[in-house]
Amino acid sequence: MIIAKVLGNVVATQKNHRYENARVMMCEQMTPEGELTGHTILALDSVDAGVGDTVLVVQEGWSASTAATGKAGAAIDSAIVGVVDYIDLLKD
Repeated sequence: MIIAKVLGNVVATQKNHRYENARVMMCEQMTPEGELTGHTILALDSVDAGVGDTVLVVQEGWSASTAATGKAGAAIDSAIVGVVDYIDLLKD
């Protein structure tokens, strides 16, 4: 699972029927301290995240497809599964 910032929506007017009514979001991976890494990914949104939200993204085929579509087997490798309210880092 990774932490990322939602950068925007990706609009696809034609897509596989498994993804109808599903939003694809462009996200940028970030560090726990909140710094963006420059590494972008596309993820299906399963929690109604919005642009600018900090989110949890699962990157594993079975988990991502099940979380995003409710069924295993869809060709998805990343899904947004949570919106982060804040990160509380423990001090050493």
